Amino acid sequence: MDRRIVILGFMACGKTTVASELARQLECDFTDLDAFITQRCGRSPAEIIQQDGEDSFRELETLALRDVLQQNDARVIALGGGTWTVPANRTLTGLHDCMTVWLDAPFDLCWQRITESNETVRPLAPDHAKALGRYEARRAAYALAEHRIVISASDDQETISSQIVPLC
Repeated sequence: MDRRIVILGFMACGKTTVASELARQLECDFTDLDAFITQRCGRSPAEIIQQDGEDSFRELETLALRDVLQQNDARVIALGGGTWTVPANRTLTGLHDCMTVWLDAPFDLCWQRITESNETVRPLAPDHAKALGRYEARRAAYALAEHRIVISASDDQETISSQIVPLC
């Protein structure tokens, strides 16, 4: 199957790590949408959100996704945590016949990874309560994905990716 595979889910669920490993297993190219945006804009998604607001970032994100789907040869694409919540982005992946995979990690695991991460600040998860509210609000959109992989703390990227390969 030559369909592109789009990996989605909440912040710190493992999208980039799993997408990278999946691309390795499938011997294909991989694109991380947040890294693509950072390279294109010269600022990280967090910086754009902090400086210009979330609405401006979502517009840039949709344009970036469109360009990745039109011009990039990557077969595996890791979305940002909120990308899939925007209906236009779901439409874009559908128009490009992408297979969508939701990495459904429990909130506590995501929160642990967010707080233990040395990454830049996450403006959309400034504290536990706001992050939990965002997590719960996004689940209905994530559930629209074609496939759902339940993630546990003991799963590594090889195990998760090996669950996705047969779907391809």
